[in-house]
Formats: sequence, C-alpha cells, structure tokens
Amino acid sequence: MSLEVDIIKKLQGFELKVKFKADNYTLGFLGSSGSGKSMTLRCIAGIATPDTGRIVLNNRVLFDSEKKINMPIRERKVGFLFQNYALFPNMTVEENIGFGLIKRISKVDKVNKISKKIMDLQLNGMEKRYPYQLSGGQQQRVALARALVVDPEILLLDEPFSALDEHLRNNMIIRLKEDLKEFKGTSIFVTHNMEEAYQLCNNIIIIAGGKIDAVGHKDVIFNNPPTLYSAKLTGCKNISKARKIEPNIIEAVDWGCKITFNYEIEGDITYIGIRAHYLEICEEDEVINTFNCWVVFTSEALFRIKVYLKFGKPILGEKDYNIMWDISKEEWDLIKQKPLPLKIRINTDKVIKIKKSISN
Repeated sequence: MSLEVDIIKKLQGFELKVKFKADNYTLGFLGSSGSGKSMTLRCIAGIATPDTGRIVLNNRVLFDSEKKINMPIRERKVGFLFQNYALFPNMTVEENIGFGLIKRISKVDKVNKISKKIMDLQLNGMEKRYPYQLSGGQQQRVALARALVVDPEILLLDEPFSALDEHLRNNMIIRLKEDLKEFKGTSIFVTHNMEEAYQLCNNIIIIAGGKIDAVGHKDVIFNNPPTLYSAKLTGCKNISKARKIEPNIIEAVDWGCKITFNYEIEGDITYIGIRAHYLEICEEDEVINTFNCWVVFTSEALFRIKVYLKFGKPILGEKDYNIMWDISKEEWDLIKQKPLPLKIRINTDKVIKIKKSISN
C-alpha cells in the first residue's frame, strides 16, 4: 500500500504546496489551525480539487492535472472520518454505516458488511438508534464504521477527537490505535495535538502555512525538531536565540547564560531549546551547566507545577523570567523550601539545536 502526493492549491491567504509519500502505516499531519492539513485530506479524497499536481494511490492515478485525470470520489476507495463525524441525523446507525456502499452490491452483501462493522466496532444493540441517541464516542465509532465498510485502500482521519472530552478522548485513542492495527492500508491522521500524533502515528509531517516544515519518524521530530516552528508546535516552551562564542560554547541570548558542550558545535545554530520537564535540580555548584536561579512565580495545574525561573539577575516583575520548569507537585513540595537561588542544570543531551526558523 502506498500514497504519493505532489499538489499545489491556492487558498485564501496562502498557497498549499505539499509533496510526500506514505506507505502502510499511520502518518501524522501535525499543524496549527488553518495550516492546510484538512485541505490536503480533502484533495486526496476528491472533495476538493488541487490547481496542479498529482495524487497516486497504490499505482492508481486519482488526480493528474497534466493528464486531466480527476477520479470521482466514490471510485477512489478512500475512507474519510470527518472532524464532526458528519452523520446523517435522519438515518439510523446501520443506515449511516451503509450509506457509502455502492448500489450494485446485493442486499445480502450490504447487510453482511454493515453487520460485520457493527460487530467490529462494538455497536451491537445500537443499530436502530439515531445519532442524537448516541454519545460522542459512539458517534465516532459509527463514523469510523462508515469509513471502513467500503473497504478503503486509505483511511483519512480529520481531527477525530476534537469534539470529545479528555476522559473519552483517552479511551478513544486506545480504541482507534487497535482499529488501525487491523487496517491493512495507509492511514493519515490530522491533528493539532502533539500527544495524539505521538500515540497514534509512526512518521509525522509538520505543516505550516501550507508547506511541509518537517518530516520524519516521531521520535526524531519530537526529540530533535529541525526548525523553530516545529520545536514550538511539539511543545518546547523554553527557546532562546543562540550565538556560538567558542567551538563548544553557545550563548543563550534570551536566557542570559552560556552553555558548554563536550563537542564542537556547528556554526549555523540560530536557536536552542530545552523542554520544561528536562531541567534538573542540582546540589553542587561545580557541575557544568548549572546556574543560580530565582523563582519569579509559579503556576499550579492539577498534578504539576510550572516554575518560572530567572538566571542570576534581579527580578523586575512577573514577566521577568528566563525559563520555565515543569515538575510534579510532589517534587516541588521537596524543593520549594530550599534557600534561593536554586541550582538548575541544563543537560546538553536534552538541548534542541535549531538551524532554521522554518523550512524552505
């Protein structure tokens, strides 16, 4: 199973220009709202038409602007799970699931296909219910059953968890992960939520302003985001402009400190970052890359504390902080009584080195 996409489409405010390949795995499309993620799916499905380019699925040309090919939606063998599920309110569960089945199959085959998906998605007993009689999770499973019942070669999932509360979202992610293991084709999962992308996807494409900003295995993308945009999008809260001042020393301009590496740094580093949970408390002054820090203020969440720190200078106000530290409440209870300044270490193994603000 394989997908090749190379398309351009002019949109309001920017141009969508994406080129990528996907094989038999779940590919994540991660980006902010309005970046072009959903429009890419719509072009693959045939709901929208690119201005130019080519889309090929398993050696079948779905779209080719030069050859004037634009295969109808029903012939593309695409399963589409919409953001709001798009269930027909006047149809029962079984009618919604069977809606996309072609008319030329027999009534018996249609009933068998619908029954199998009802069994697979654990919708037994709900066949005659209408969408308003279903929970959000049940509606999603009906929509997924409808997408799968047509035996698609590719499954497109457009932010399927955005309408669910936190508890239900976690349960549905687990369920969908199992469902995708059973699906033998290519899947593309669109989201702006990095946790969802990491849990469900193998490879990830980050898209910004209609263009691909970064692409790679999820561990590479999250541990070493190549651009400033991808670092921010994957949740790095601590980012500073960087300036190389010695072969192995970088000045973190916005943090007001210098970080020493045990190897020579490339000269084209423009930013550095470290994720908030990677900062370390240290008891000794002599440990390399350990800095005196003052607590500016804290922000309390349900189970964790965000501690806003200032490196070695007088505090001028609540906005006068350099870096944020994310730790558990239990850890903070042990640390908050310590005399200031706290000794905070930046582990260079965890430092993100960024060369570009955004991909070309």
